[in-house]
Amino acid sequence: MERPKYKGHLKLLILKMLSEKPMHGYGIMAELEKTYGIPHPSPGTVYPILASLRRSGLIEITGGGKREKRLYMATEKGNEYLREHGEELREVMELLNRFREFSRLGGRDLGEALKEVFNSVERLTDEQRRALIKEFAEFTKRVRLILLGEIPEGEGDE
Repeated sequence: MERPKYKGHLKLLILKMLSEKPMHGYGIMAELEKTYGIPHPSPGTVYPILASLRRSGLIEITGGGKREKRLYMATEKGNEYLREHGEELREVMELLNRFREFSRLGGRDLGEALKEVFNSVERLTDEQRRALIKEFAEFTKRVRLILLGEIPEGEGDE
């Protein structure tokens, strides 16, 4: 397996999940979203990772009869891999915790809004451009002040 980055992070996380209990593909996707806050994991992402883990001998398939869903589970080699890469797994878990908290703070919504701006940038009027320049500058300044501990009046209240 390659060094963990995005897909590598998911490989480690999925391997961790399968070391805890056998799961089918849909269950893995649901667990990634529910437990780890990964938005809408797709079959196009999860199943190639499962195939790669299987080719590497880190997981195996159980079940899979005509009416049975294919269950994936970690092999002893997979469990050993997790033990050997414990530090990387801790980093992945810390990253997921930050992502979950960032999402809770509205970061996911902010990201979606910025994506909409990015995808619309060629169609913006001059008036919209000026408004966004002003809004982004003010927002950036307020965020940096908050990070420095200087919370503007009324903004720390919930």
